[in-house]
Amino acid sequence: MLPLLVTLQYVTDGKDFIVGRLSREEKGATAVEYGLLVGLIAVAIIATLILLGPKLDSLFVKVKDGLPA
Repeated sequence: MLPLLVTLQYVTDGKDFIVGRLSREEKGATAVEYGLLVGLIAVAIIATLILLGPKLDSLFVKVKDGLPA
């Protein structure tokens, strides 16, 4: 696809808006990408807590019961 874009840009001399837009590199993440990442991390943390919560609770209860009074 890159040779096609380079060819189109050469033929149009870079004056075509669409070809210039397609061949332009966009770097960096926007706030939308960062928001999606934060949301995905939050979902992963919540799922982990839901799955491991009861096991951790029973572990702490065993440790507490094993300690001398």
